[in-house]
Amino acid sequence: MTKFTAIFMKYFILFCTVGLLFCCSENNPKPNVMHQASTTNIRLMTLDPGHFHAALVQKTMYKNVASTLYVYAPEGPEVLDYLDKIAAYNNRENSPTNWKVERRIGTDYLKNMLNEQPGNVMIVAGKNSKKIDYILEAVKAGINVYADKPLVINKEGYAKLKEAFRIAKEKNLILYDIMTERFESTTALQKLLSAQTNVFGELLDGHHGQPSIVKESVHHFFKYVSGKPLIRPPWFFDVNEEGDGIVDVTTHLVDLVQWEAFPGQVIDTNDIEMVSAKRWPTVLTLPEFQKVTGLDAFPEYLSKDIKEDKLHVYCNGEMIYKIRGKLAKVSVIWNYQAPEGTADTHYSIMRGSKSNLIIKQGEDEGYLPTLYVEAKDTKGFEASLKGAVAGAVAELYPGTTMEKISDGLWKINIPDEFKIGHEAHFAQVTENYLKYLENQELPDWEVPNMITKYYITTAAYQLAKAN
Repeated sequence: MTKFTAIFMKYFILFCTVGLLFCCSENNPKPNVMHQASTTNIRLMTLDPGHFHAALVQKTMYKNVASTLYVYAPEGPEVLDYLDKIAAYNNRENSPTNWKVERRIGTDYLKNMLNEQPGNVMIVAGKNSKKIDYILEAVKAGINVYADKPLVINKEGYAKLKEAFRIAKEKNLILYDIMTERFESTTALQKLLSAQTNVFGELLDGHHGQPSIVKESVHHFFKYVSGKPLIRPPWFFDVNEEGDGIVDVTTHLVDLVQWEAFPGQVIDTNDIEMVSAKRWPTVLTLPEFQKVTGLDAFPEYLSKDIKEDKLHVYCNGEMIYKIRGKLAKVSVIWNYQAPEGTADTHYSIMRGSKSNLIIKQGEDEGYLPTLYVEAKDTKGFEASLKGAVAGAVAELYPGTTMEKISDGLWKINIPDEFKIGHEAHFAQVTENYLKYLENQELPDWEVPNMITKYYITTAAYQLAKAN
């Protein structure tokens, strides 16, 4: 074989090989794995982002999640605010994100998302009145759902939610709500210490005036998010759209009751007995409403809630119920604006046979959540607490110390590195959700406990409305 012939044969074989590969790829294209729930191929679609929580999910980039983000929404200031936040994250000096936004803005945003499906996960955070319908349509179309709380705000929505979970199970989809408060460090330690029987003992049954577990939170309409004043959409003040406070923020608190008091256990609706519930309004003047919405006047649809030229928003609520015989109390309060130097606050107590585990966030704590342990019998208790702090606590939060405040009372000092704040918790929850997608399943208690959680909030709303 001549040198020329050898070279010719070499390139002829190469040409045939490439041609064969091309033909094979044309005739047998790679399967479309766009909608398979694998973290090697996660593509996010944000639907109708009417709440700033939608943007907080994108404050961080995630491994194995495509950088292209598809946004389906109607035209208006809400989607523009969302896009502005994404742009700000992309252009910030420290740890900028790299989201590439594909906009699908228009009146048929839901229909277009369902037809096109460029992603396999729908993120939704906006009008609570529409959320469950979005969720139900998404799972019917085979799309995983990652939704801001609350998923539902009334008993009609609750019935749809149960149907959505049924369909999600059939189609092997992950439907999940964003429970950021599970990642707050003092709450996580409260849960951990409640499992140390030599420190906490057993959770008491509780009684009127002294429930076994209490979760209370105070929030504010005017606040700063990502360093800028938060402008809320005017519908946020319409309980027909946002829902009463008793079905909104309380979702987190009801979730924590189950998560802390009965970790890893399935809680059924039959385990719940509603005792009482009530609701009351926060009253806003027009100047206050203007400052937080940017509008010059109250919209016509809020006229039903205006009395003596002031807006009455039924955003406050309280519920008392029994969960497997343990008396729990959950309440939420909304004020207009926090005093200078303060923020949203949280109070919680778990009453055990050996100690109480208390979270406070007042002036004495510098308005930062702080965990206290209050012994009921000091004999030998300090040694038990030291052992827990050096053992289980140190494994979760290394460097945590205990400080004696008075006889029988200790403050648990968690290193600042673990106090990352509400906004950063969204990345933690999202990482958790991505693991569930990768495994194609949730822990066996998550779905029934979500169903029970929304049973509690909607039942409390019905009871409060009846009173």
